[in-house]
Amino acid sequence: QVPLVESGGGSVQTGGSLTLSCASSADTYSTWRMAWFRQAPGKEREGVASIGNIGGTYYADSVKGRFTISKDNAENNIQLQMNNLKPEDTAMYYCAASFPWHGGVWSNSRSYNYWGRGTQVTVSS
Repeated sequence: QVPLVESGGGSVQTGGSLTLSCASSADTYSTWRMAWFRQAPGKEREGVASIGNIGGTYYADSVKGRFTISKDNAENNIQLQMNNLKPEDTAMYYCAASFPWHGGVWSNSRSYNYWGRGTQVTVSS
C-alpha cells in the first residue's frame, strides 16, 4: 500500500490562491505518474493535472493558465498551485498515483492504483 496524504485545502474567495500538497511514501520506481483529480457534489470525478517522468505534464482545459502541478525532486511529493480560483473550482481534490506507470489516459481515474482521501477546496463568489 502506498499512502497518499493530501493537505492545503481550504476556503477562499474568487480570485484567490491555494496550494495543495500530496505526500507519498512510495519507493523510487523507474516509471511513475501522479495526478490531481476533483469531484464536486453530483458530478463525476475529473482529472485536473498530472505529472510523470514519462510523458510530461497535462492539464484540464478548465485550469490551464491558472493551475500548476510540480514535484519535489528528492521525494515523491507533488503540489498543485491554484491561482485565480473560481466558484466552479469548488470540489474535493484527490491525489492519485501510479507506481509504476503502466500507460493509459492521464485523466482516467482507472489509470491510477493509489488514492488519497481528499482535501476540500471551496471558492466563494
